[in-house]
Amino acid sequence: MSSHITITPIEGPVSIAAGKISLGESRNALEMREGGYPPVVYVPRGDIAMGKLKRTTRATTCPWKGQASYYSITTPDGVLDNAVWSYEEPKADVAQIAGHLAFYTDRVTVTRG
Repeated sequence: MSSHITITPIEGPVSIAAGKISLGESRNALEMREGGYPPVVYVPRGDIAMGKLKRTTRATTCPWKGQASYYSITTPDGVLDNAVWSYEEPKADVAQIAGHLAFYTDRVTVTRG
């Protein structure tokens, strides 16, 4: 693993909401810390209402994590474009995040506890 990335389980529940819409709650979320960036919460897909997400054509590549796919969220107030990302086939050093989703916290509320 790149020496600047750590992944640890989060104790207790994590809930995800887009405005007034609940996207899910998990007791199996992970926290990734990468360099000087704020920590990112990764939630298992099975704990998220995937029917509320729509895959987009956006893709980005990280040299340490691999290729990310993106999803938009439709809410009563509009669409939150590319507000969610996932490394569907992450590199071996970060394999724990496979099957998980991460959320831009300026568009989606991630609540711990």
